[in-house]
Amino acid sequence: MTKMPQKLRTDAQDNRDRIVTAARDLFAEHGLKVSMRDVARRAYVGPATLYRRFPTKQDLLEEIFSEEMHACRSIVERGYADPDPSRGFTTSMTGLIMLNAHHRGFVEAFLASTPHLDFLAEHRKDLLAQLATLADRAKAAGSVRQDLTSADLTLLLLASRGISSLSADKVDHAARRLSALALDALRPTSRAKTYS
Repeated sequence: MTKMPQKLRTDAQDNRDRIVTAARDLFAEHGLKVSMRDVARRAYVGPATLYRRFPTKQDLLEEIFSEEMHACRSIVERGYADPDPSRGFTTSMTGLIMLNAHHRGFVEAFLASTPHLDFLAEHRKDLLAQLATLADRAKAAGSVRQDLTSADLTLLLLASRGISSLSADKVDHAARRLSALALDALRPTSRAKTYS
């Protein structure tokens, strides 16, 4: 008698894990246009099972984007911890561009301003403020151009979104290249480098 409820709990956890994995993959590949029906189909569960675990698309987005939000925070915190302002800014921007290149849906959600994505608003505000502080430290050190703005940083994150449409074997190289070119463009003119 005691084994039956355990099996149901295991089955329920398996279903939940499949839903989260399917949703994470679909949103990373196709962005926010993915429907709940698409998620259920990819996870091999019925719509009722999906809605029992995640009653709304926002509930599902909050679950799958929590990992990306944590990863973003970790990248920026490492930049803050670096005593070299230039390296802290550079590694943070590179890390975010690399992360975002693999997660199209997260970048769309992060940069969108719609009511069902309000749960990201505080994260977006904090992250952009932290990036601006990192940029200000790098400006003070003379390693980035003085006219760099928060809007420029947002533009770089937007640019990385397009990389996610490439085939999986090309994403990392393209993200590294975009990062190198972008960071080069942010240097003061006299310190710009050439990348091959």
